[in-house]
Amino acid sequence: MASPTFSDRIERIPPSGIRDVFEAAGDDAIDMGIGQPDFPTPDHAREAAVEAIRAGRADSYTQNRGLESLREAIVAKHERDQGVPVDVDDVIATAGGSEGLHLALEAHVGAGDEVIVPDPGFVSYAALAKLAGADPVPVELRDDLTLDPAAVEAAITEDTAAFIINSPANPTGAVAPREDVAAFARIAREHDVLCISDEVYEYTVFDGEHHSPMEFDAGGNLVVVHSVSKLYSMTGWRLGWVTATSERIDRMLRVHQYVQACASAPSQFAAEAALTGDQSVVDEMTTTFERRRDVLLEGLAEIGIECPAPRGAFYAMPKVPEGFVDECVDRGLIIVPGDAFGEGGAGHARISYATDEATIRDALDVMADAYDAVTE
Repeated sequence: MASPTFSDRIERIPPSGIRDVFEAAGDDAIDMGIGQPDFPTPDHAREAAVEAIRAGRADSYTQNRGLESLREAIVAKHERDQGVPVDVDDVIATAGGSEGLHLALEAHVGAGDEVIVPDPGFVSYAALAKLAGADPVPVELRDDLTLDPAAVEAAITEDTAAFIINSPANPTGAVAPREDVAAFARIAREHDVLCISDEVYEYTVFDGEHHSPMEFDAGGNLVVVHSVSKLYSMTGWRLGWVTATSERIDRMLRVHQYVQACASAPSQFAAEAALTGDQSVVDEMTTTFERRRDVLLEGLAEIGIECPAPRGAFYAMPKVPEGFVDECVDRGLIIVPGDAFGEGGAGHARISYATDEATIRDALDVMADAYDAVTE
């Protein structure tokens, strides 16, 4: 009997470089590697799920698109934050932003297509493009770690099906200025390619403002991927959404129906409550992350490590000397090598400051020792 074989698509995808770091570190290591806010999920979101479970309203499938009341809350969110009307049927509730990215790529790209991705960029972009049979085309970032629209436009070929933007960005913490976001919308329209905008860190902006290509879209060549994971510290609830034109939603829904059927019902009730309830947690989290960012940047500067100031999210991506990440891991500090996010990340490290200030200061002490060890 012949041995089972594996698909070419899965063989093109290496294991995540982030996981390699966690496996190399000890159980008691200081964790500055994971993008997990250390805030609790808002009580009113938890209680909404509990109430739905107790009342038996979470026992059954929801509509494939998700609860209409949740989608109405998402529509209201976009009208409030972006000033853009969205039809309630042009939303699909997904199993986190991760499924949203998967739906967007599976529905729009195929074998031989090219997908332009930021480099360094979130690890899923290139991997999901490959899973869809496409070829990721990395575009290096500017010195301030923002994605240059001119570089994206220059990378477009007759095989380009889509490009992905992410602001505020993982792993860099960069926030795209308004003029760049408007340019991305123009590029999608004029070149007739899809713009996939990953906006899961929308509320975590310290300097400037978040802008979405939704504000500038006139051609419908856009899919916006969103999530409550980082906005409300609900990563474990796995609830996100996609918005797009009706035609695009129809195609993504075909994928969603077969791979997911519907997002988790309890999580949908929780997400609806998060979106419609008290928003003070958003301001509290943003203020706290900004203070932690400043502690980290000050400490890195004292060590002698250069780092562009993150303007959003809760990641910093400093330039680091060779051997620095391994030295930190050996000393019990988890940070992620920049090349885990693409070749453009070589010579950098990603540091997550989604943890308390005392831990950040402890981590800085380790980094100082590691820096001395690799530069002396």
